[in-house]
Amino acid sequence: MIAGERCTRACGFCAVDTAKPFPLDPDEPRRVSEAISRLKLRHIVLTSVCRDDLEDGAAEHFAQTVQAIRSVDSKLIIEVLTPDFNGRAQSLQTVADARPNVFNHNLETVERLTPLVRSRAKYRLSLQVLRDFKTIAPEITTKSGLMLGLGEQEEEILASMDDLRAAGVQVLTLGQYLRPTPEHLPVVAYIPPEKFAEYKTIALEKGFQHVASGPLVRSSYHAAEFDPTTR
Repeated sequence: MIAGERCTRACGFCAVDTAKPFPLDPDEPRRVSEAISRLKLRHIVLTSVCRDDLEDGAAEHFAQTVQAIRSVDSKLIIEVLTPDFNGRAQSLQTVADARPNVFNHNLETVERLTPLVRSRAKYRLSLQVLRDFKTIAPEITTKSGLMLGLGEQEEEILASMDDLRAAGVQVLTLGQYLRPTPEHLPVVAYIPPEKFAEYKTIALEKGFQHVASGPLVRSSYHAAEFDPTTR
């Protein structure tokens, strides 16, 4: 996670601190690339807090970090999991210009529950971000994910899958929402593993190239199992 440990949003599912962020660390991209080199990683997932205090939402910081990693090894697979950048087209262009292999922006939940679950973020805006990025960089794989167990209905999950496919999303993750603390949103339902398996089958039938679906799945869950360079 880059761009600090303080988030400008307060989503009902997330345990990251909400507070006024510190300035960006200009040396962070170099330090991240150094750590990746020392760990001999082959697939990297970069994410960040939301930085609504910055005009570009930290898009340039994402780009600089991707570029620093590329300078270590051009063959590394780099996946970015970004906030919505408040829908700014220039921020999406900045990230696209850095040439990550995968662009991930999570829908998180179904449209009806979005105002309850997500702070400031909007369901339709997230779909637009995914759609716009695919328009800007059609050759870069796009990815998104949903947490289940927040009170959504099956037909809403399927409708979200359709919305993501219509936005050109190729990779999908489905996982069980788990409550970080008693102050966060409660778990409404625990989805059985066989239901996750059923959703995976449905999602593949809808045209997703790769689906990770299970109770323990998260955005970066076994991310290296999907190699965008072979698609």
